[in-house]
Amino acid sequence: MQLETMLRICALFAIWTGSCVLGQSSNSSSICVHLESCGKCIQFDPRCVWCRDEDYKIDPLAPRCDLITNLQKRCADKDIVNPVFDPKFPGNEELSKPRGNTGRVIQIKPQEVKLKLRPGLPFEFNMAYREAPDYPVDLYYLMDLSKSMEDDKENLAKLGDQLATEMSKITKNFTLGFGSFVDKVVMPYVSTVPEKMKHPCRDCAAPYGFQHHMTLSQNTEKFKDEVYKAQVSGNLDAPEGGFDAIMQSVMCDREIGWRDLSRKLIVFSTDSGFHYAGDGKLGGIVKPNDGHCHLDATGRYSESTNMDYPSLSQLNQKIKEKKMTLIFAVTTNQVSVYEQLSENLEGASARELANDSSNIVKLIKDQYQAITSVVTLKDNADDRYVRVSYFSKCLKGEKLENTHTCKGLKVGETVNFTIMIEVIRCPNETKDWMQTFTIEPVGLKEKLTVNLEIVCECDCEREGREFLSPKCNSSGTYQCGTCDCPPDRQGRFCQCDKLTTSHDLDPQCIQPNANTTYTCSNRGICSCGQCHCLTNKKGWENIYGPYCECSDYSCDRHNKKMCNGDKGKCKCNKCTCIPGWTGSACQCPAGEDVCKAPGKDIVCNNAGDCVCGKCECYKEKNGTRYIGVFCDECPTCEGKCSFYRPCVQCKMFNSGEYDKEQCDAKCNIIPEEVDKAEVEKPSEQVCVFKDVDDCKFTFVYGYDASNNPYIRVQRTKDCPTPVDILMIVLGVIGGIVAIGLCLLLIWKLLTTIHDRREFAEFQKQQQLAKWDTGENPIYKQATSTFSNPTYGRK
Repeated sequence: MQLETMLRICALFAIWTGSCVLGQSSNSSSICVHLESCGKCIQFDPRCVWCRDEDYKIDPLAPRCDLITNLQKRCADKDIVNPVFDPKFPGNEELSKPRGNTGRVIQIKPQEVKLKLRPGLPFEFNMAYREAPDYPVDLYYLMDLSKSMEDDKENLAKLGDQLATEMSKITKNFTLGFGSFVDKVVMPYVSTVPEKMKHPCRDCAAPYGFQHHMTLSQNTEKFKDEVYKAQVSGNLDAPEGGFDAIMQSVMCDREIGWRDLSRKLIVFSTDSGFHYAGDGKLGGIVKPNDGHCHLDATGRYSESTNMDYPSLSQLNQKIKEKKMTLIFAVTTNQVSVYEQLSENLEGASARELANDSSNIVKLIKDQYQAITSVVTLKDNADDRYVRVSYFSKCLKGEKLENTHTCKGLKVGETVNFTIMIEVIRCPNETKDWMQTFTIEPVGLKEKLTVNLEIVCECDCEREGREFLSPKCNSSGTYQCGTCDCPPDRQGRFCQCDKLTTSHDLDPQCIQPNANTTYTCSNRGICSCGQCHCLTNKKGWENIYGPYCECSDYSCDRHNKKMCNGDKGKCKCNKCTCIPGWTGSACQCPAGEDVCKAPGKDIVCNNAGDCVCGKCECYKEKNGTRYIGVFCDECPTCEGKCSFYRPCVQCKMFNSGEYDKEQCDAKCNIIPEEVDKAEVEKPSEQVCVFKDVDDCKFTFVYGYDASNNPYIRVQRTKDCPTPVDILMIVLGVIGGIVAIGLCLLLIWKLLTTIHDRREFAEFQKQQQLAKWDTGENPIYKQATSTFSNPTYGRK
């Protein structure tokens, strides 16, 4: 068995038995305890089971409906009602052999399964599919024979033999049929002028709706003759009556010759659009299409002028019902229209047809191979009550995927599906407890029939029911160990009158000394003076106790975790802590060791109290206030840094306030020289001071285990870098010189720009001058010339 399937079955078994950790917890068991009948118990959750023992002791702590692991502790196995049924496979014939099969073709296994399931308890089984060789194929060619398709008809007749030859390479059991269509013979689809009714166009036959020419057959010569004999016709509008033709081709099983077990293909060839439901009103046709076969003795559609075109949903329903595969072979300008149409018809596809249909053979062959290389499973289960899921690795997958489709199949290859059936809920009507549905590959008539019985009540409710039983004070119905009381009675044995005694017995359901007036702590129902605790709305909180006062989910929390997570458990509203932890939410470490500073045996430095694992320092002790994690820090106390400073200066650096004699007399500690003085223990303290040379020196002091002081001194001081006066002076001079040069350059740039602007203005004025610039206008010559008017008359 596949690993994923085994894991899934194990998970389902764990859910059924309730053996997982969640199922064993009190919170999980609370989902069942409020259910008061066997039927409701098994419907509510697959983990819930019922005890039918007549002598079973009922109290809020011991409900009849519980997880099986809990119920086995107080109920005998023979009295535990846990409906589990084995599946049966009445139809489980083997798949047809990849080669040499001579019997009935079987492509799916199993063929029938019988199940009994309770809500929420899924069942898985394997289903295999393998395409058999030489599977019967029926191909009906449905052609638009309007005038524009005349050249296509001639080519189709020539290609009949070739089509049969190519399909025979795929299957030897192949039949071919032929039909044609134009449109409804009424205005405005065709001209109703008498002459046009006989010859709507040149060399055209009278118009018609749909004509069946040839029943499915292996006789390709007859196919060729029928196509040649079929005459083209004409109509007025662009859309054709193709929907009428498809409906008749699908529904006329006997006339067309469809075989029961075969892959049924309809090749629809046209260069125009289509009419659909509602368009018939233009021609005065208002009667809806009835979806039945209406072919007369000559093979013509007799109701063409009486019934409207079928709707898209009608066609889809009939195509699914008859398991047809529709291939639209249309010209380039119609491909996008029929692609959109194909999306709304199950198993349909659209392909581009050459203008003269010369590629029809290749188109049909390629599309058939594309169809047969894909298997898609579908079911007709009532999804209000039943959920069907599909998982498969297909052919080369490494893990199961949630899919109902596998691609890339070849003849003889087997693909396995894991099918999971789950009842979502019980139907309200008893008649709906029996469900029958099918799972089948799209486009094939083979199917898996699932006969499902939904288990919504226990056997002891159906068979062992006692009406007006003496066990129920002759007023209730005894079933599955309990009494189902009438509306006016209550109690375990229907012993109480609900109208007269309920209110009188309510005080017995109020918890004494609890400062409340609510019956059953407002979390249960008081019945005959006894509390029956309810489950909260979320279904996981366990409420119990004589007065429903206890809950295992109402304890204090720490860090958003009840009873500080794994540090305790909630029992009747209080945390029971594990050893080492205390507090209302098990948030406090037990003991006082956590309040002692490292290396010390004093709790909180004797300056505070250890409360819940933390030191709470006194506000004041002997006039001094201490702070810190262990109350060992004193902000107002003088530190030791100033005390050790003179000794460090005189011992290490020969400086400070002590001379050599004072240093030897007062300083008994010999400092240790280190490269860098750093704190190595939490109890050590860093000290930093400036010496007479304005350099910083650093040392660390601390105390060893014997409380003796020690000092580590950094051998080098941190001195500030001396100021270079010469560089500062040179820098200032250089800056002044640089600024001066920049100012000179700016001045030179501005003057150059100004001169160039003035020169350009001068040139512009010179060009605009109206006087001759080659001669001075005020210049006069020294001689004057005069002409004698009388000279020359001689």
